[in-house]
Amino acid sequence: MQQFQQYIDGAFSDGSGQFDSLDPATGAVWARMPDASAEDVNQAVEAADQAFFSPEWAGMTATARGKLLHRLADLIAQNAPRLAELETRDTGKIIRETSAQIAYVAEYYRYYAGLADKIEGAHLPIDKPDMEVWLHREPIGVVAAIVPWNSQLFLSAVKIGPALAAGCTVVLKASEEGPAPMLEFARIFDEAGFPKGVLNIITGGPVAGATLTSHPKVAHVAFTGGPETARHIVRNSAENLASTSLELGGKSPFIVFEDADMESAVNAQVSGIFAATGQSCVAGSRLVVQASIKDAFLARLKEKAEAVIIGAPDDMATEVGPLCTKRQRDVAVGLIERSIAQGAKLVTGGKPIDRDGFFFPPTILDCSDVPDADSLTNEFFGPVLSVTTFETEAEAIAIANDTKFGLASGLFTQNLTRAHRMIRAIRAGIVWVNTYRAVSPIAPFGGHGLSGHGREGGLQAALDYTKIKSVWLRTSDDPIPDPFVMR
Repeated sequence: MQQFQQYIDGAFSDGSGQFDSLDPATGAVWARMPDASAEDVNQAVEAADQAFFSPEWAGMTATARGKLLHRLADLIAQNAPRLAELETRDTGKIIRETSAQIAYVAEYYRYYAGLADKIEGAHLPIDKPDMEVWLHREPIGVVAAIVPWNSQLFLSAVKIGPALAAGCTVVLKASEEGPAPMLEFARIFDEAGFPKGVLNIITGGPVAGATLTSHPKVAHVAFTGGPETARHIVRNSAENLASTSLELGGKSPFIVFEDADMESAVNAQVSGIFAATGQSCVAGSRLVVQASIKDAFLARLKEKAEAVIIGAPDDMATEVGPLCTKRQRDVAVGLIERSIAQGAKLVTGGKPIDRDGFFFPPTILDCSDVPDADSLTNEFFGPVLSVTTFETEAEAIAIANDTKFGLASGLFTQNLTRAHRMIRAIRAGIVWVNTYRAVSPIAPFGGHGLSGHGREGGLQAALDYTKIKSVWLRTSDDPIPDPFVMR
């Protein structure tokens, strides 16, 4: 059985406690993980705080920070196969996706490496003739980063990359469900040569999370996960008044008009809901299809869903692997049963696969006659697609926006003017047009409503890890006039 360690102040340790990690493909224990106590969390935050003010990090030029991030990116690329293997083993995510995604994660660190010495201030044309005023951007301080088990190397890169580029230090809490790749990443980070304490990586449950997000020396909390946990984090941040960026869930509409390229749209829908076993915050889980093509579209989609190769996640031929936990599988079963009782029609799938592990098949529910079905409003975080129809463009917009979330959306049409109207009307942080599930370090990522606030990726993410200092310089040699009058 493998034993993983936490990483605090440049050193590896077993932690105050340990817990077992299950292989989702078999349901069996395969590794032991460190379980961070409140004391472990305090040590990690203290290490990050000391590093933030240390001359080794605070005195480092932005260009030098960028070079370290470049070095880290190179090491990630070199170690991508090992990281992919661990993520697949610990989370059940298929190897063909983890291999490609982790190799691309290096590009996020390269992007922020290049951005490190391009975070600029500004000169203000102040309305006082004897003053020069400029704005100086400074790192915000110690960052608490909390990531879920799905796509964790990617979801940590969009926090660690901009935070370090800005000059912050980080305590990252990996999810207790599948933390192996992040704990292995700590060894790669250590090899890159950053000063000790700049990044600390722990894992654990609610105690670790609550201690970290309420710690008085944490200045910013960057969280990816569910809305309910986010509410706890916001409450905790009332203790330290830390700023927050929250990347939460979604119930993204996938809108298909009758003029769409059907084969392309079907393939994109497969990618949007069945890839990653549907365990993605941007999953296109609501198919909003024009009524005139519904039957043809669903027939083609059903054919592809039933042809998906379900198998061991470490097999490159596998297209859908297991869900990460039994709890997720049980949630999917319950939502499907309630939706069918409400009147939804099962097109395909719907029941767990009878084999070891937490496997669940691609599932399609036709909810055209039940627009208030539970499956249309609740996030499954699994390979379950809910279908509804529309007649007019206005109706499509109303259905798409009828959600408490606002993260992503997909739109398929060959009508350019319609596409522009829809882009303006859809309330979501991301609109993919004639494509889906595309990402880049250059493009901001995030939503609104119960999908959270703040952005990850792009220049804006780096600016979120800075604070503005206004600098006033008096240029006159004359004595300061009346001290009782505000200047």
